[in-house]
Amino acid sequence: MLDRTVKNAFTSTYRVYMLAITFLTSFQYGVGQTKPAAMAFEVTMAKPTDHLYHVVFTYPNADQETIDFKMPVWTPGYYQLMNYASSVANMQVTDAAGKPLQWEKTANSTWRVRANKTPSVTLSYDVKATRDFVAGNYLDDNKGYISPAGVFMYVPNQLQQPVTVTLHPYSAWKPLVATGLDSIPGKPNTFTATNFDVLYDSPMLMGNLEQLPSFTVAGIPHYFVGYNIGNFDRNQFVADLKKIVQAGSEIIGDIPYKHYTFIAIGPGGGGIEHLNSTAISFDGSGLNTSQGKLRLYLFLAHEYFHHYNVKRIRPAALGPFDYDQENRTNMLWVSEGFTVYYEYLMLRRAGLMSEEELLNALRSNMASYENKPGHRFQSATQASYETWSDGPFGRTGDDAYKTISYYEKGPVLGMLLDFKIRHETDNKKSLDDVMRMLYQTYYQKEKRGFTDEEFRTICEKTAGKPLDEIFDYASTVKPLDYPKYLAYAGLSVDTTLREAPGGWLGLNLRPKSDSLLVSSVDWESPAWKAGIRSGAVLLMLNNQPATLAAVKAIPVDQSVKLRIVQGGQTDEKTLRVGQKFERTFQLSRLPNPNKQQQAILNDWLKER
Repeated sequence: MLDRTVKNAFTSTYRVYMLAITFLTSFQYGVGQTKPAAMAFEVTMAKPTDHLYHVVFTYPNADQETIDFKMPVWTPGYYQLMNYASSVANMQVTDAAGKPLQWEKTANSTWRVRANKTPSVTLSYDVKATRDFVAGNYLDDNKGYISPAGVFMYVPNQLQQPVTVTLHPYSAWKPLVATGLDSIPGKPNTFTATNFDVLYDSPMLMGNLEQLPSFTVAGIPHYFVGYNIGNFDRNQFVADLKKIVQAGSEIIGDIPYKHYTFIAIGPGGGGIEHLNSTAISFDGSGLNTSQGKLRLYLFLAHEYFHHYNVKRIRPAALGPFDYDQENRTNMLWVSEGFTVYYEYLMLRRAGLMSEEELLNALRSNMASYENKPGHRFQSATQASYETWSDGPFGRTGDDAYKTISYYEKGPVLGMLLDFKIRHETDNKKSLDDVMRMLYQTYYQKEKRGFTDEEFRTICEKTAGKPLDEIFDYASTVKPLDYPKYLAYAGLSVDTTLREAPGGWLGLNLRPKSDSLLVSSVDWESPAWKAGIRSGAVLLMLNNQPATLAAVKAIPVDQSVKLRIVQGGQTDEKTLRVGQKFERTFQLSRLPNPNKQQQAILNDWLKER
């Protein structure tokens, strides 16, 4: 393990804010090996309105006839192929003397250079940066965000070598750079990574940024730096964020970094976790309502807890990484789903979520999973393995009904497993003990990820009993026995099938200009049977402009006329409004819990 410290460099004209990677996992550069000369990247952005990063990559000690340079096809934390290579243009290659070298593109993400054993090779290329997203790259005259896997190329079999990055931010910006890389003393905006895994784990944010007051947990500093973060009570937000971090770190009982930073890239959607930071889309104006605050705090808790669960407590498939293809695992129901479960527990333990809100959050996961047909067709392990094609929330289009989301079933399985362990151990152990044992055994001691079998072994060792049923729930579509497991914690659940209020077309809609966009369509609903699919636009309802209120007000068994645009064609369809039946999965306390049930519930619900 190599500990690194925060370094802040100040001059009269600029300040560099940097972060440090503090723990090197087993797939990072080995202690005792001789380090070769570092590869070096230099990034300029002289005209940010062109949305182009200009990158110069110096690859030393080439001494090879040919060298393949690759761009990753994905970035860890976002399990989708990104086609970063399509944004690369204006490639030029020179030798150590500055003379042009021949090159050819041999695959979508591979450039082969005829190096002719020159001492070094220099690549010069542009990266189009127009996707304002945590897994994308973006540049305009207000900010620059770099998701490193989409900007920095690598050489196969050289991923464990050191690398430096020098940034030249746009001159009109504040002199503030947030990144997970170490700075090099005396070299402004120059950072170093022990290897490419560290580089790709360290997004970079520049521009007209704001840094909120820092806070410490267990003596370790935590920072929040962002762009266009909105209007809200900053002091209260920082105080609450500290509570969230405290609650999360107390679950594991160890903080493995020397500092941590929340990097807020601006309004939008999504977040990606890193070893000592997270890149998040953030609009603090949502903090001005109670529901908006709860949603945002849950999101932040989720991304923070990921530095444990997925970055360090990780399936074996998630590191070391193969950047040339999908990295498939069956275990995202644990890595993502359990993190959803823990975001709830973290806020509850931090005193930022009421009992009612906690139960309602879990109820929502149960209802969302159970009231969609995908639970009849796809298991949680299958949803994890197929996420590269299905997406994290399941497929769209005609096959949408066949899939589930591990974000919905995963936290439910986490809850059932937690209650089962508490029941079998008379509340002496819980899912917290599983997470700590995984952390201590595979991250701290063995410095690797765990296999599917090792995860199950740890769970059963903690419970002291076989857990066949729980793992059947994860790997099959076997119905979940909610009443049995919830009763372990003194809770009851309403699984009665009831009429949903109002008429049912099966259209899930959101406003789009002066019309409504169909975000999804319920399987076998009137709209589904009429051939309407997600992506369609609803223009008119009964010859009147379509509104959400009008759609919700339609009574059961009435015929309605819809004018839609689908596949570029305008069409009119007449549907008969149906009646939807679903289960609420409302959770409540058992009226007369026994001593063990009451003890488990009290301990589960407790605040710190």
